[in-house]
Amino acid sequence: MKLGQADSRQAESGRSSRIVQAFSTRSSPLETTPKPVVAAPLHRHSILKAYARSEAKPSLVKTANQATRPRRKPGRSSGIRQFKKKNFHYFGFQNFARTHSPTRLMSSENTYSLSKEHCNLKYSDILPNNVEGYPATKEFLMKVVDILLDFVKSTNDRNAKVLDFHHPADMMRLLDLEIPDTGLTLQQLLLDCSMTLKYQVKTGHPHFFNQLSCGLDLISMAGEWLTATANTNMFTYEIAPVFILMEHFVLQKMRELIGWNCGDSILAPGGSISNLYAFLAARHKMFPYYKEKGLSAIGGQLVMFTSDQCHYSVKSCASVCGLGTDNCVMVPSDERGRIIPSKLEESILERKAKGHIPFFVNATAGTTVIGAFDPIPEIADICQKYKLWLHVDAAWGGGLLLSRKYRHPRLSGIERADSVTWNPHKLMGALLQCSTIHFKEDGLLISCNQMSAEYLFMTDKLYDVRYDTGDKVIQCGRHNDIFKLWLQWRAKGTEGFEKHMDRLMELTEYMVKRIKQMPDKYYLILEPELVNVCFWYLPTRVRNMPHTAERIKILGEICPILKGRMMQAGTLMVGYQPDDRRPNFFRNIISSAAVTEADIDFLLAEMDRLGHDL
Repeated sequence: MKLGQADSRQAESGRSSRIVQAFSTRSSPLETTPKPVVAAPLHRHSILKAYARSEAKPSLVKTANQATRPRRKPGRSSGIRQFKKKNFHYFGFQNFARTHSPTRLMSSENTYSLSKEHCNLKYSDILPNNVEGYPATKEFLMKVVDILLDFVKSTNDRNAKVLDFHHPADMMRLLDLEIPDTGLTLQQLLLDCSMTLKYQVKTGHPHFFNQLSCGLDLISMAGEWLTATANTNMFTYEIAPVFILMEHFVLQKMRELIGWNCGDSILAPGGSISNLYAFLAARHKMFPYYKEKGLSAIGGQLVMFTSDQCHYSVKSCASVCGLGTDNCVMVPSDERGRIIPSKLEESILERKAKGHIPFFVNATAGTTVIGAFDPIPEIADICQKYKLWLHVDAAWGGGLLLSRKYRHPRLSGIERADSVTWNPHKLMGALLQCSTIHFKEDGLLISCNQMSAEYLFMTDKLYDVRYDTGDKVIQCGRHNDIFKLWLQWRAKGTEGFEKHMDRLMELTEYMVKRIKQMPDKYYLILEPELVNVCFWYLPTRVRNMPHTAERIKILGEICPILKGRMMQAGTLMVGYQPDDRRPNFFRNIISSAAVTEADIDFLLAEMDRLGHDL
């Protein structure tokens, strides 16, 4: 029987009967291949009756290493007494019956078992609800740390799976996601934590190449743990003095790397919102009365311009801010995915001829799919000529600003931009989320977004209120995303980040070389500018076919099937997608510090193992 699945009679009982599970002793309780164990419905009377009918079950929860020996069939009452005695001393039978929750019983050998003194306690028995609850609080949190460390260990174990895939309906049967009326025990909460990570995709695994944000930087992770513990908002120096000053120093350092000795910056909840801030600031700069007067302050149709390969959030700005997506002009790109400057100028002139008001141009430094860099100097010349705002969306490629070897020519001219989006949670490896937006002109953020809420942003405070950041942003509450980046930067230094960028690019070059060495199995679509390696896998049946539209069609159809096999095997994850020039193809991302040449060799060999017969 597979883990978490009951027999057909139990499966038919649906939500009214959850599956009791326990896991055999193993190196890590978070491994994705636990051995099957005895399962039974969870309702109190069902459990007791099942035990009383049992011929050889000293416990309903049995691990695989426990020897099973025949026993005399007990009477119903004796069976109930034995069951209570042997199976509920960790959880408390009366508490279990009272909550009547779908709690899974845990083996006494479970790594995360609390002491008998604390296993039946609830949230009300620890801090801050119980001022004398520190011992229980400490034991509970230390067990949580054990769970997290086991996950870190498993994430970095190349013999462990990247994921244990289940379809949504099957996953819901495996998990207990119900919200109870009566709170559960601390012991059950630990099991919930363990089960949650057991089925979570290990995005820090060396064989996870699926997203732009890969890896698990442990210094940044430690920073995120501290951030969660501090649990403060970032709108005023008054309640986050250390974090506000950290933000000031880190963002200033990032502006210097862009090439500015002035300006202002803020951390935003993702690159899409960072791009939105750039749009708002550009409109405010050109039409300062729009903030109070709205559309009447413009007197015409605003138009923005971007590449047809840009991130969709740029187009979303036009929708959210009232331009309409028809007035976000998608400028054609070349065969390498870079905007064509002459086409940009043509589009600007065409819209001006219609009486429209061009005001904003977005240049992408690292497109999401191909990893292309728009030619910033040529775009900057056009923006200067027509007095347009130049924004550079370097959410993905901005990390190369730290590399003297790879910065140029990709990011040459970025210092001429009026605003720059840069996400440290991508190439730099900071934990999600960590996105920044930078402006060359100081004071523009607060001028654009300030609402002067007197209950928060009083001007007669004890300290210098220029350090209050809340009035610079459109949100009120703002998560602390700075400490994990500050701590990570302290650990690596700027030199360490430069080595990290260079290493990622070198690994990308290695992968390209290995693909070229296997032309019978892989087809490289284009030479990468960033760490996006775009290619097709060639199964056996197409290897002797000419590379025509017919073969490309077949290769596109193979991608989702091979990706499905990866996920079911759990050994590898590589993303795929189409673009406007070709059907589905694989896009491999190398942004994790854990990846080595051997992992790339494994990737290519594993894809061939899983897909050669397609």
